[in-house]
Amino acid sequence: MSTPGRGPAGSDGGDTAAGTGIRLHAPAPGWSLEADVVVVGSGVAGLTAALRCAAAGRRTVVVTKARLDDGSTRWAQGGIAAALGDGDTPEQHLDDTLVAGAGLCDEEAVRLLVTEGPDAVRRLMAAGAVFDTSAETGEIELTREGGHHRRRIAHAGGDATGAEISRALVGAVQAAGIETVENALVLDLLQDAQGRTAGVTLHVMGEGQHDGVGAVHAPAVILATGGMGQVFSATTNPSVSTGDGVALALRAGAEVSDLEFVQFHPTVLFLGPDAEGQQPLVSEAVRGEGAYLVDADGVRFMQGQHELAELAPRDIVAKGIMRRMQEQGAQHMYLDARHFGAEMWEQRFPTILAACRSHGIDPVTEPIPVAPAAHYASGGVRTDLHGRTTVRGLYACGEVACTGVHGANRLASNSLLEGLVFAERIADDIAAQRFGGNGPVVPVPSTGPLQPATARHEVQRIMTQGAGVLRSADSLAAAAEALEALYATALNDLETHGKTAEPGVDTWEATNLLCVARVLVAAAQRREETRGCHWREDHPDRDDADWRRHLVVRLSATEKRALVVVPTDSADFPSVHPLSTPSLEQ
Repeated sequence: MSTPGRGPAGSDGGDTAAGTGIRLHAPAPGWSLEADVVVVGSGVAGLTAALRCAAAGRRTVVVTKARLDDGSTRWAQGGIAAALGDGDTPEQHLDDTLVAGAGLCDEEAVRLLVTEGPDAVRRLMAAGAVFDTSAETGEIELTREGGHHRRRIAHAGGDATGAEISRALVGAVQAAGIETVENALVLDLLQDAQGRTAGVTLHVMGEGQHDGVGAVHAPAVILATGGMGQVFSATTNPSVSTGDGVALALRAGAEVSDLEFVQFHPTVLFLGPDAEGQQPLVSEAVRGEGAYLVDADGVRFMQGQHELAELAPRDIVAKGIMRRMQEQGAQHMYLDARHFGAEMWEQRFPTILAACRSHGIDPVTEPIPVAPAAHYASGGVRTDLHGRTTVRGLYACGEVACTGVHGANRLASNSLLEGLVFAERIADDIAAQRFGGNGPVVPVPSTGPLQPATARHEVQRIMTQGAGVLRSADSLAAAAEALEALYATALNDLETHGKTAEPGVDTWEATNLLCVARVLVAAAQRREETRGCHWREDHPDRDDADWRRHLVVRLSATEKRALVVVPTDSADFPSVHPLSTPSLEQ
């Protein structure tokens, strides 16, 4: 259910800072920590923010769902984009980013990204990250990916860039003595009587210094929880990517935007039509080095579809693959890099080579079967240029955030850079605040129903069928109806019989997945056009006159089950509500 409207977010009179009164059913916290800042997530965004906050003298606690080095960052193969090479400039990087974003990027946010990005990468290197360099010049070796007109992708270990960045940042966090809580699923935001952030509740999975449900009290919370790829059956995201940060922010009253723009990576190793869970990624860098996309007859079908052919922006390549699959009744296409030879495969792409061979495919001697799979959420929790959300004291950065950088489609390898740049900006904003004691937390009863653990697979099936690469009014309506039925059943059981699923990691994750799925589908239904990675078969054209604007969504604080969906007046985001500007003074 959604409420129509047009104009600035919150123009229907809602107070986005007041919260929704909805919380996950969970036991009361049995332990607590005190901090100035709690960072939720341990990827490039979270650890960068934590290091910079701690360096500014703020008591910082990092909470992460698995181990410190087990987030999405370590799976990044291609690299990190920045104008580091001779002849390249931030302006050229900006132009490529704006083209990929299909008219919905915030140009000011992109300009910050590309101008502050090179120095942020150099600071990452100073923190210990080692990138591949040329044997002849000793300079950083740069490669090219889809949508980039220049070689500007820095990589490490060939195709293990994320693992190297994670290694360096984890080492720096440990060396700095920053307190960490691992294997902890964040539950909900704590707020005071004025709706200001007062910390988070969380559940630690397993024995250790802390166990079970607890709380970290802090006047500033930084969400860096990564993506929500597990909302689909097949994804490149790890199993922990269940949209926890977006769901938490919505329950706290924050606004989200652009959730309909889910990027499906064009070249994911095809393991069969029934493959589920995390799938092996075949990095865009393979195409950047000259691999070809071909059909079963060896025809390079991307030629003639775009000036960059296989190196077109990801949405165009994914659509090209899907069209060819439809035309030929095929389940996948092929990526042909046999001409690389064994030595190049072993040195440049050892991780991908090992993954393919573990599934019985040898890229040295045969083409790789590939098909699109859910990869990256271009939208998320809406922020300003300092990472502030519409809830006071709550920040967001990395994939969980919608900074305006990506627009309708992320440019390859801009994600790690976004995490770096905006994490630093958040930390600088927090460092400039004056800290007092935390205000008293207002207890909120758990009013939202929990989904049974089995709902996870049901949500994934619904979303894959109705809101995947190809969407239509009929498919989205069927998805919305099925998702609403899941929610309505659980809500009826709670309100009529006082029953809900047993609180636990599986039911909390299933509930979060349903929450973000409902928002994604509601936005996709409203956007009646094809733009970026949102592809409507029944509206195949881009419509700038009516749809060069964003959809801002929040949960209603007054009407159960309602999603308030408000289009903006233009491609510009409304400012973060002035009453919601974070202040850490008490």
